[in-house]
Amino acid sequence: MRAWAKIRKLTGLMQKLRTALTAAILATAVTGAAAAQDRDDRYITGTISPPAASPGNAPEWSGESGASGHPLMTAPAIRAAAASFPICLERMWPAAARRGVSRETYHAVTASLTPDLRIMDLLDNQPEFTKSFWDYLDVLVTDVRIAKGRELLQKYRATFDAVEQAYGVDRYILAAIWGVETNYGTIGGDRPVVRSTATLACIGRRQNYFREEFLSTLEIIQRGDVRPDHLVGSWAGAFGPTQFMPTAFKRYAVDFDHDGRRDVVDSVPDLIASTANNLRKDGWVNGQTWGYEVVIPATLNFALADRRQAMTIREWERVGVVRPNGKAFARPDELAYLLVPAGIQGPGFLMLANFNAIMKYNPAEAYALAIGHLSDRLRGGERFAQDWPRYERVLSRNERLELQQLLSQQGYDIGDPDGHLGSKTRSAIRDFQGKIGQVPDGFASAEVLERLRAR
Repeated sequence: MRAWAKIRKLTGLMQKLRTALTAAILATAVTGAAAAQDRDDRYITGTISPPAASPGNAPEWSGESGASGHPLMTAPAIRAAAASFPICLERMWPAAARRGVSRETYHAVTASLTPDLRIMDLLDNQPEFTKSFWDYLDVLVTDVRIAKGRELLQKYRATFDAVEQAYGVDRYILAAIWGVETNYGTIGGDRPVVRSTATLACIGRRQNYFREEFLSTLEIIQRGDVRPDHLVGSWAGAFGPTQFMPTAFKRYAVDFDHDGRRDVVDSVPDLIASTANNLRKDGWVNGQTWGYEVVIPATLNFALADRRQAMTIREWERVGVVRPNGKAFARPDELAYLLVPAGIQGPGFLMLANFNAIMKYNPAEAYALAIGHLSDRLRGGERFAQDWPRYERVLSRNERLELQQLLSQQGYDIGDPDGHLGSKTRSAIRDFQGKIGQVPDGFASAEVLERLRAR
């Protein structure tokens, strides 16, 4: 547990970092203007070798009901749906036909298809423990991954040049997504996308959603964009080195090498350009970075640390939020919101519009922060200047649920306790921290839980 005195001491140390540190952090990417890209034979048209499939020794379905308690996730419901799998597939044929899928293609894909019931365990998996932000960064932003990313940036430099000119998306962000999603195509999964999406379209609690993914997969096969034997990926159907869901492929995939196919699996130009097109359509701002590491004063009103509380960087400076290396912000009039993943005990971050674009690619703040940080390291930037509170134990899901229940018993409105710490829970934690003499930063620490238990 961390006493108030130690927190205050740590805060003082972080304040000293304002002038003591000189490392270059989070350099702003400057990319070319967006423009339509005509064919340019000067850029590299490389191919990607898919990871080898595993030898078929994946575990079978546990045979147990799912943890969600959904009626379609009970063991009897799963068995009944699996028995009706061929009927479900046949019922989807008219919808496939309306999308231009031929009967021949449909039969070839579905005739011998069987459900992958192991996916039911994965669909309802609720891990007891959650990784901290620093654990995610430790796993995803490594020296090996940085070195490999720089190697690929050099190898496909001409392609990245052309994509930046066409879409205005920073090459280092694109390489970081490639690295974080699949470690540059080496860990993308080996489940056939058509089998995974068909299973989820017919069995379990998300059939409506995955029916669209299954039908979109058939369209990809019918068009011949990706070789069927290379259309493999995660249990949920994401495929390719930057992990496109079939519906996302339909919206964003482009034929950048002009060979008549939009191949985000085997064509490097198509892969990079399609990922850039995705980010651009999700709001990427050309020439702007994703965000900045910042030092947070202990006197800050931490209610401002909310995605809905965007202010200009100039306004953040007025309340004492500064960069740890003493450098000026590039554009003080840009809007940003404040993220403090570890409260006053760790680094803070001012997030710009491009961070939101990354969040649309994968709506997890830890993921998006890993993308941003890896991109900066690929560019030549340094590690974060401030330390994470590695002494803090991350609360398990059951402990987070207990924390919410105890806050509710104290009279706080936190909604229905669910183990997910949203804005109401953070607001309640801040108020409780203020009452017990802690910096009211809203961080759900083990000490806060212990103090609640003692009430």
